[in-house]
Amino acid sequence: MAYDDDASKTPRNDSLVGNLKGYLDTRIDLVRLEVQEKVKLAFVGTMHGAAMGLIALMFLIFLSIFAGLALNDAFDSSFWGFGAVAGFYLALLIIFLVGVDKKLFQGLADKLLNNTIYKSDKRQA
Repeated sequence: MAYDDDASKTPRNDSLVGNLKGYLDTRIDLVRLEVQEKVKLAFVGTMHGAAMGLIALMFLIFLSIFAGLALNDAFDSSFWGFGAVAGFYLALLIIFLVGVDKKLFQGLADKLLNNTIYKSDKRQA
């Protein structure tokens, strides 16, 4: 006795399968759009941070040059002002290497970035 698979498919089953396929396609498209939006936000945030960092670095460089020249004038020398600025940065480096623990920065990052994934998820009720 041969079984006919075509006889078991009714118009109701075809529409149910079609609706399920449509739902899955829509769900996949939604996930793709959400991923694309998150990648775009990450890119924009990275570019904004890089631009702000570059501007801050330029400000620090020119402020250091200004301080070195001002100290040169105050010390009546052509190089001791820049030496004092370099010594200041060396002191900061030593303080950070010896006195500041990474746990301080880890705690700050934990507070700032705590549950950011779940806060940005619009599907969560």
